[in-house]
Amino acid sequence: MRVLVLGAGFGGLELTTGLSAEFGDEVEIVLIDQSDAFVFGFSKLDVMFGRSAPSWVRHPYRDIVKPGVRFVQATVRSIDPVAKCAETDAGRFDGDVIVVALGADLDLAATPGLLEAGHEFYTVDGAFAARDVLAGFEGGRVIIGVLSTPYKCPPAPSETALLLHEELVERGLRDSSEISLVVDFPRPIPPSPEASAALVTAFAERGIEWHPRREVRELDPVRNVAILRDAGEMPFDLFLGVPVHRAPAVVVESGMTVDGWIPVDPLTLETSFPGVYAIGDVAAVGTPRAGVFAEGHGAVVAERIGALIRGTTTSSHYDGRGFCYLEFGRGELALVDITFFGEQRTGSLRGPSKDFVADKLEFGSSRIKRWFGREWKAT
Repeated sequence: MRVLVLGAGFGGLELTTGLSAEFGDEVEIVLIDQSDAFVFGFSKLDVMFGRSAPSWVRHPYRDIVKPGVRFVQATVRSIDPVAKCAETDAGRFDGDVIVVALGADLDLAATPGLLEAGHEFYTVDGAFAARDVLAGFEGGRVIIGVLSTPYKCPPAPSETALLLHEELVERGLRDSSEISLVVDFPRPIPPSPEASAALVTAFAERGIEWHPRREVRELDPVRNVAILRDAGEMPFDLFLGVPVHRAPAVVVESGMTVDGWIPVDPLTLETSFPGVYAIGDVAAVGTPRAGVFAEGHGAVVAERIGALIRGTTTSSHYDGRGFCYLEFGRGELALVDITFFGEQRTGSLRGPSKDFVADKLEFGSSRIKRWFGREWKAT
């Protein structure tokens, strides 16, 4: 069995780890990613707010040494879902099964003025560069704007607002600053009314302006003004944007997408092409685009591919469950737990509390131990 996995994020890493643990050299797995290292989404905020160094949060793929797994750093140039192959700048790769886990690309050019007048913090490079931007900020009007929906990690813009408030307080700049969060959602985290209510309360306590159901469509770099979809304007001294998300062009060109993303069976992650799965942000599953959901996708697909290898059947289905740690600042985190599938959507919020700090550290370190085989303390 040859398994071709395109993308080494949460989903690709969990999938390949699961298959290698069960089958070792009995399965041939090729894991392809254009990057040389993995970075947790939460680690980008750690670097952005000076809590970690960039070198500490990068996990090189060369460290992956697992039976049956071969990592190739390459850019995927084309995908043929019928032939189950991919052309890359390192050559052609074929599989008996192909798993597309290429995530979502960020289109900075889709928002006029963003490149000239704003900063983005959702790419690894952008978040790392934002560390210096924030260090040089002397106070003023800050807008954190989500430039389209859907987008990865729905809590991250809210976390950014809360952590920025904390940083400006520590630097004595909060009284001379304004922080506004602009998101085209009715609440900060739509799937979790309880977590959203806690965030809105936290915003009010800290003087953070919350602008729901509004969207920035362009920036005027001459006037330093954000122009909203409703034609309203908001002046800024610092703009931190979440860029427009799109499926990678190579995925769109493959013919697998409908309405911009790859449709899949939400329980099995199978596409309409036999032997082809899609997991993570690139797949239209019906759950938020976040790493922990992609990890769940990868575990289910590993079990289903494993059944093919064993020549058995499996009842393994994706349950739509995911959770995340939500930063409130002041050393406090909350745990948001949501299940999307089944008879009804269920969810819970615990915290915010300092008690969840150790849990989040364990979450990160356990994944690095499992995926890369080494110790790491997420700090």
